Amino acid sequence: MRTHSGESVLARAVRIFEAFTPEEPNLTVSEIARRTGLHVATASRLVAELVSHGFLARDADRRARIGLRMWELVTRASPALSPRDAAMPFMEGVHDVVGHHVQLGVLDGDEVLFLERLSAPGAVINYTRIAGRLPLHASSSGLVLLAHGPADLRERLLVENSSPVPRCHSPG
Repeated sequence: MRTHSGESVLARAVRIFEAFTPEEPNLTVSEIARRTGLHVATASRLVAELVSHGFLARDADRRARIGLRMWELVTRASPALSPRDAAMPFMEGVHDVVGHHVQLGVLDGDEVLFLERLSAPGAVINYTRIAGRLPLHASSSGLVLLAHGPADLRERLLVENSSPVPRCHSPG
């Protein structure tokens, strides 16, 4: 079904799911509307519908979050489970030997999608998180995937990012 704007209801629901971030997993309807560009009434109606099916849930303060039904469906059909399960014994072995973070990432378009991470106390700070994404050039995993990925991907990213990548400067 398409709305008068030509956008499907499903496309709007996807925009709602994409509004949530690991840093902000709980949002008000107003925040969802602002992040998605939807009218508040439309966002409210769609959030209520998604809550009624368990895809979103409401906290005591009426903020919305991803619901258990979404987690259940994603886990049931996750394409990440097979590579994760296959890699886990090797990741555990590497983790035991090096004593630092070990992560599993896969190439997804121009990004690395992290499927699993084993952390180590006292190891260097690592900003990746499971189900998190980073541009290929922004992580060691991404650089490895880029180096061993398709040549046309490397060439395209080099052309698109021909300006120097800004350096991070430490404070002080």
